[in-house]
Amino acid sequence: MKKFIIVTSPPACGKTYVSKQLAAALSHVVYLDKDTLIPLSKQIFIAAGKEYDRSSDFFNKNIRDYEYETIVALALEALNYDDIVLINAPFTKEIRDTRYINELKAKLKEKNTSLVVIWVETSIEVCRQRMVKRNSDRDTWKLTHWDEYISTCNFDVPVALDDPNIKDDFIIFKNSSDEEFNTSLKQTVATLEETSVIDD
Repeated sequence: MKKFIIVTSPPACGKTYVSKQLAAALSHVVYLDKDTLIPLSKQIFIAAGKEYDRSSDFFNKNIRDYEYETIVALALEALNYDDIVLINAPFTKEIRDTRYINELKAKLKEKNTSLVVIWVETSIEVCRQRMVKRNSDRDTWKLTHWDEYISTCNFDVPVALDDPNIKDDFIIFKNSSDEEFNTSLKQTVATLEETSVIDD
């Protein structure tokens, strides 16, 4: 069975690094990063005469959901040509939306593909430090209004995604230190390789 892997977490937990290391360690992987769509999203702000702000109501109403729709569509198409697709994106509300997850699983079933959600678990303080270090304009408002911003983030592990009868449907990847990362990478790759037998 093929795999549709979502690597998700609140911002600055290390999704991109974890995603790229996982993609490099696995075979037959198409790697997709939702941030690749940012130049297009910026142009929408310009065309609308709006200040670029990914925390704004304008972004949430006119851009946010369409970014997800586009990256998922690209991933579904890629499954026609390779065995694993890995998406690096927060999926903040989607992973806690049972209807969304069930609809995605139904689409994947048609392609003989299973859904794997990898939750990157990182301490809030480490996230703040990483956000400062990466020095991205998308984080300017977040760092300036840290307490307000962090109160809107849900760091609770989305345990509802975990079916105890399926070994690789939900994986927690601990990433608050190099030691945690190295251990989690080995364990995650081993689990995914064990369950990645493709039917002839």
